Amino acid sequence: MLRKVDFKMVFSVSIVFSMLFVSPVSAAAFNMDLELPDFFNFDENYYTVYGGPDVSATLVGGNEYSRGDEVTLNINLMNKGVITGFKSESNTDPVTTLEQKIQKTEMGYEAQKTTAIGIVGILTSDNPYVRVKSGPQEAGTLASGEQTSDPLKFNIEVSKNAPAGEYTLNLTMYYGYQENVQINGDNETDLGITNMEVGLWYGVGHQVQNLKIIVKEEARFEVVNVTGELFPGKDGLISVIYKNVGEAAVKDATVRISAADPFSTTDDQSFIGSLEPGETAEAVFKLKVDANGIAKTYAINSEIKYEDMDGHSKISETVKIQTEVLPVSSSGTGTYAIIAVVLIVAVVAVIGAKKYLGSKEGDN
Repeated sequence: MLRKVDFKMVFSVSIVFSMLFVSPVSAAAFNMDLELPDFFNFDENYYTVYGGPDVSATLVGGNEYSRGDEVTLNINLMNKGVITGFKSESNTDPVTTLEQKIQKTEMGYEAQKTTAIGIVGILTSDNPYVRVKSGPQEAGTLASGEQTSDPLKFNIEVSKNAPAGEYTLNLTMYYGYQENVQINGDNETDLGITNMEVGLWYGVGHQVQNLKIIVKEEARFEVVNVTGELFPGKDGLISVIYKNVGEAAVKDATVRISAADPFSTTDDQSFIGSLEPGETAEAVFKLKVDANGIAKTYAINSEIKYEDMDGHSKISETVKIQTEVLPVSSSGTGTYAIIAVVLIVAVVAVIGAKKYLGSKEGDN
């Protein structure tokens, strides 16, 4: 791409973008030694300069989150790029006044080698428990020593089943940078160099930086056993065993159920106290089943309100209680069996009595 600007002289700038995606490098170093393409040749390349952009990322704010959180990460970028050295490519001796001015001009352009142009950030996660929901974000251009005025924003979602611990997110930053400069000119005057041509060769580099987030240790609850018999049209008790399957202990825990058809209750809470990780506790509820309730398995919603060890009041995710309503005929089975036994005993007693009385009459 050739661009011409008239500042009382002909000043043409040739900008060549070589889309060279290099291997990932750390945020602490960025160096490339690329061969100039054949078409990039003004015959005057006085210096080779070493160094380049060094873009680092910092997570703004806290990095601890709870399971199930959907949050926006704010990431600040800063360019710490430096010129690490240079080498003269000129073999001319002595150097003319024109060449001195051209060399000085080239070095001014070479100082821009550390600028990161058109930064684009892409955040990814290798762990299925943390999902990045945002696409690439633009951060603009940063000269050495500059940082973003507004942070990059990425939305992430932490799975409700994520184990507590540290998770790594990968921020890949792509940008353009000035790889080399060549300058040529016809003559040196009081107004400057006439017919100066500046060739700017740009490459595309990228850096990868790891960012850490933490899923906090918390209590989690599961129902591990349910006992009790429920029948349509009757009251009944169910015993529910809860287990703390999380990583944190709780205290002053109370279970509350949400009774829906065909259930009703006047006793929807049960205190279960303190639970260490791995411990269980029993909650007992009195339920009445509607007379028109269908015999089948139902899921009753429950939640646990508790205090964590820092004294913060919390409420758990909904925990399902699977319980069964039995057929009406099942509720009488025990009673009918007892009645049958009583009748059998009575019949046997009557028969025995008749035999006894009959033998007495024969003796008389």
